[in-house]
Amino acid sequence: MAKRSTPGLNTSSMADISFLLLAFFLMVSSINNDKGIHRTLPQPMPDNVEKPEVRQRNIFQIKISSKNKILFNGEIGDLAALKEKAKEFLRVNTSDDPRFPETKDLYVNHLGNIKVSKGVISLQNDRGTSYEKYFQVQNELTAAINEMRDEMAMTRFSKSFDDLDTAYQNAIKKAIPVAISEAEPVDKTKKAN
Repeated sequence: MAKRSTPGLNTSSMADISFLLLAFFLMVSSINNDKGIHRTLPQPMPDNVEKPEVRQRNIFQIKISSKNKILFNGEIGDLAALKEKAKEFLRVNTSDDPRFPETKDLYVNHLGNIKVSKGVISLQNDRGTSYEKYFQVQNELTAAINEMRDEMAMTRFSKSFDDLDTAYQNAIKKAIPVAISEAEPVDKTKKAN
């Protein structure tokens, strides 16, 4: 009895087909992008310009420790209270109360002559601060500013901020700017020389 040989499959084009399928799926599939914090950074100050002096009453300090504890102006704070504390600080101080930031007069299209807070939120974290806590703090600060803008839009134009035309949104952004300053993280592992 003679043995029969098994016919082989021609697989020489399988590599080409696999490559084409891979290229097809890479082109048609969507890749999730990580989302970050939207901030417009200011232009760097020229070396020959003196840095402006910021009065202490115009600064709301937030510090996040390496153990993820939050301090508001040196006192232990709670993340749940951060949004309201930030709104209270950034709200325009009409009585010139020294516990709150100073204001400046500003003309803004569509709003007229208004007072704008000179308040700046200073955020500093430790190198050991978790990203999760850092982003939670950033989210609360962003929510505070967004709520203030929405309140002004409803008061002035009877619409939410998102429903306004770009010109009106820009006017409100000038009246309630994102005034968040981030100091360099503290590295407690470095020894003082």
